[in-house]
Amino acid sequence: QSPASRSRGRFPLSILFIVINEFCERFSYYGMKALLTLYLTNFLRWEDNFATIIYHTFAALCYLTPILGAILADSWLGKFKTIVYLSIIYAIGQAVLSVGSINDLTDHDRNGTPDNISLHIALSMIGLILIALGTGGIKPCVSAFGGDQFGDDQEEERAIFFSLFYLAINCGSLISTIITPVLKAMECGIHAKQQCYPLAFGIPAILMAVSLVVFLIGSKMYKKVKPQGNVMLQVCKCVGFAIKNRFRHRSKEFPKREHWLDWASEKYDKQLIAQTKMVLKVLFLYIPLPMFWALFDQQGSRWTLQATTMNGDFGIRLQPDQMQTANAILIVIMVPVVNYLVYPLIKKCKINFTPLKRITVGMFFASMAFVAAALVQVQIDKTYPVFPAAGQTQIKLINLGVAPATVQFQPQLQSVDVSPNEGTDYMTFETSKLQSLHIISASLNKTLPLELQGRQRYTLAFKWNLLSIDSNLILDNVTSKPEDGKNLIRFINNLPFTVNVTMDYEGHGVLPPLSVSNYSAVKGQDLGYIIKASWPPCSCIVRSKKFGFGSAYTISVDGCTNYTLDITYFEDIAPNTVHMAWQIPQYFLLTCGEIMFSVTGLEFSYSQAPSNMKSVLQAGWLLTVAVGNIIVIIVAGASQIDKQWAEYVLFAALLFVVCIIFAIMASFYTYVDPNEIEAQFSEEEKKEDKKDQDDNEKEAETDSRL
Repeated sequence: QSPASRSRGRFPLSILFIVINEFCERFSYYGMKALLTLYLTNFLRWEDNFATIIYHTFAALCYLTPILGAILADSWLGKFKTIVYLSIIYAIGQAVLSVGSINDLTDHDRNGTPDNISLHIALSMIGLILIALGTGGIKPCVSAFGGDQFGDDQEEERAIFFSLFYLAINCGSLISTIITPVLKAMECGIHAKQQCYPLAFGIPAILMAVSLVVFLIGSKMYKKVKPQGNVMLQVCKCVGFAIKNRFRHRSKEFPKREHWLDWASEKYDKQLIAQTKMVLKVLFLYIPLPMFWALFDQQGSRWTLQATTMNGDFGIRLQPDQMQTANAILIVIMVPVVNYLVYPLIKKCKINFTPLKRITVGMFFASMAFVAAALVQVQIDKTYPVFPAAGQTQIKLINLGVAPATVQFQPQLQSVDVSPNEGTDYMTFETSKLQSLHIISASLNKTLPLELQGRQRYTLAFKWNLLSIDSNLILDNVTSKPEDGKNLIRFINNLPFTVNVTMDYEGHGVLPPLSVSNYSAVKGQDLGYIIKASWPPCSCIVRSKKFGFGSAYTISVDGCTNYTLDITYFEDIAPNTVHMAWQIPQYFLLTCGEIMFSVTGLEFSYSQAPSNMKSVLQAGWLLTVAVGNIIVIIVAGASQIDKQWAEYVLFAALLFVVCIIFAIMASFYTYVDPNEIEAQFSEEEKKEDKKDQDDNEKEAETDSRL
């Protein structure tokens, strides 16, 4: 049995370590990235636009650094050492990010808020830079290193490896995107309970360390190919020399050449120049492609922020950052459907659905995904509460008494009737015009002079007693909907004595009659919370209702019946009513776009590239992703658009225009067979070698005659 037949069919054991390494690394990366936008907005307290800019800056860095990793691996360190050294940097970055998210690190006054936010920002940014350097640097090395483990006669085994490798990537990303948001939603902390970012970032950090250890365990089994020089550098030098040489010979006395790259022929051989021409033809087609990635990568930024304003009740509570799993799940389902059903049907219909046409259709689908996102956003905006603008004040009335009341807003602005144990919606007034309130209930009346602040909401709670009208004007201090789908809850004491109120055994204060606790942010729970009110000698409890997502309530403590607490809910901000399921159509359209654009794009690039130039096109492809993220940074930083739906429409329109431009460019492209061209050069070389051999033989014959 020959060595070739023995190696065929045998799977190198080292592959197991590489596949496990890739699973752990992708779990680490996607698990961290799923949380990043909400970490920037909720923990570092950055506003949405700035958080979007930082998110896409990080994503751009992750796709710029692969070029550095490829050069390091091919020219100096080799793939193995590059993976090891950059994985160490990567693991350190994940650990630094996790430490930076520990609230108690600087919470010296124990009030639940970091005292030195600058330290948390610095640690977070250092962590993200190290992660970008690590993940980007190893990206072009790991799959290629796996391919190196197979012999030339193991094509079938190598193909199976790449399938397993792709499966490891998808499994790692899918599982981590489900798990890390759940870990984040758990509350932890020494002094104050907060969302558990240290645990949610810490698990990816541990997985990255495991990834490195697993990779090192297989060290002695790996086939390590020595650095052989980076073809990217050769192509860049060839292009640079051609431009420089053409510039030197720009006068009319020098004859023109068929292609500007032919000016490199003085220094570089014809085959390299011909291969570079093929590569540049494909790279020219890449120019419009970044616009697709500008839309695609907003799943983790704008679309996640959109999900925070929606209702995530699917029977179980879905976290906003878990909606990103829709893309991974749809990819797993749809790739075989498209490859084995859609494309064969199109072929049966005798439609010539070329790779460039697929890419064009993919861009169109992504554009439509953002139209769908804009339609969803319009519906969300309709349910969003209106907060007071500059020079305005809003007031809500709550009648806690047993008698109906009328409240007059003076001077002669408005008169409102309020039934017993009911409240009104917020009413908007010009701050400067509203001077006092006049309350009439039963036979009593009361006037309250007002000194109000602009751009604020107030609640007037009042009740009729036999001899007087008691009232309390409360500054609500809420200027936006609760973040991350949480709910704001506060309590008002509607009893004639002081009560101590707790919710799930967390204290909400000792409240004198008609006084109000501060709002507390709580998660919506399927079973509700246990509310307990105590006053000597009584203690009564009741289970709260299910609060939903993004609501705010004032709960009045009214009394006790058979040890069951009597409470009334007053809705200050309505819960999110647009369901997260409405994001599924936009994810479906974007996933259709991704399959036709991304999968086909790589396949097309590889089919049109010479065998030794595939890494150049991979670098170019990754560069389009980086540029796409830079486009989002520019738009988010420079845009004056107030409405989010309008920004979605802008991106959809831009991609649609780019889609038309690409279709026109693609119509002029002529498909080539690089193998055929390489075979021609090989044939020419053989002919030249034979000619040289014949010439040498003739010279030898002539010499022998002499």
